[in-house]
Amino acid sequence: MNTESRDRFVADFRRVVTALPGARQPWVSRARHAALDRFAASGLPTLKDEDWKYTSLALLEKQAFLALPGGTADSLVTPAQIAALAPDGLQGHLLVFVDGRHHRGLSRLGSLPAGVAVASLADALESTPAALEEFLLDGAHQTILGELNTAFMSDGAWIHVPRGVEVVEPIHLLYIATAQGAAIHPRNLIVAEEGAQATVIEHYADPDGVASFTNAVTRIVVGRDAAIEHCKLNRQAPEAIHIAGIHAVQGRMSRLASHSVSLGGRLARTDITSSLDAEAAIAELNGLYLAGGRQHVDHHTLIDHARPGGTSREHYRGILDGASRGVFNGRVVVRPGAQRTDAHQANDNLLLSRDAEIDTKPQLEIYADDVKCTHGATVGQLDEAQVFYLRSRGLEDAVARSVLTQAFARDTIERVRAAPLRAHLEQLVVARLPGAMALGAYA
Repeated sequence: MNTESRDRFVADFRRVVTALPGARQPWVSRARHAALDRFAASGLPTLKDEDWKYTSLALLEKQAFLALPGGTADSLVTPAQIAALAPDGLQGHLLVFVDGRHHRGLSRLGSLPAGVAVASLADALESTPAALEEFLLDGAHQTILGELNTAFMSDGAWIHVPRGVEVVEPIHLLYIATAQGAAIHPRNLIVAEEGAQATVIEHYADPDGVASFTNAVTRIVVGRDAAIEHCKLNRQAPEAIHIAGIHAVQGRMSRLASHSVSLGGRLARTDITSSLDAEAAIAELNGLYLAGGRQHVDHHTLIDHARPGGTSREHYRGILDGASRGVFNGRVVVRPGAQRTDAHQANDNLLLSRDAEIDTKPQLEIYADDVKCTHGATVGQLDEAQVFYLRSRGLEDAVARSVLTQAFARDTIERVRAAPLRAHLEQLVVARLPGAMALGAYA
């Protein structure tokens, strides 16, 4: 354990705790202190911890990131900057958070169906704390960084869709870090009751040059026959550290589609879990990560089939260049009695340089006998025969390689259902590919 970094977080907690949201609610205060105690007993994970053996937090240990107190954001971020970050043609509802705090002036909520709540978590803790208590106190699959989030949680989104209601237009949550050295701990709660439907985009984007630490937790409750599509997009600054946990629990015949696209940050780690706690639930986990330079990107996923008749599909793809490193650890568990489970898991990786590296570990744990489960992983380079074919048709070498790499990424992007978001992701990915400028000449 690195006691220096642990003690720094503990001291920072004492500095800001009375100014954090929900400070007047005794159960919030108890939850914060209990989570801090659990973090203090453990400290930051090290390479000796199995789940962190390929991901070092030395960057986080070295720098003193400081939490910001609660309150409303007041910043120099402009509406034009917000518009530039939003996908073209994406209509819907927008909540903007600057340095972890809700910015009302930059947010925009359209007309919502009766009974739907889309609000700042900090505001909801003041106005309707009882509605949040059950979900904020849920510690299932919580990591030690998640405990740190509970201790410091600042603001985030509270989304509640009542029974049988569909929110047609996407709900876009945009987080921008502008403060150097800030530690930001967003907490999001998404609850879809029986038969409800919604699409939520969780989007992190910073100006280049901002070294910050984001430590986010999102909890998703998908009720019986409800459907949630959740897309997390990480475009944080190259100097940023981004840690996130997404934890879902699913009811009978519910449907969850999770997409994680990681493009930014010096160090990015996302843990995603889904518990299929009732019969015939369906989970789809898709991911795409692009890394270059000395970026490190890590995805840990867990799909827990606890009841019969569940279906899960998991497709993750990685493109690694420079001296970057990727980690994929995907685990599918089929518990006793979860008969007729149908699960498929795949992780495919493309290495564009000799120094790029990937550690991939797909896992199946099966404790039932009437199941259909498959998994696999691939690591490779571009097919030189395909490159030669495209060059023989007149494309430059860099363009041919970009075309093939783009096609590799498109398999994941096309799984996103919202067309404007899908087009936006494709633009971002193309812009990141080696040879992008040359490819633009052919557009």
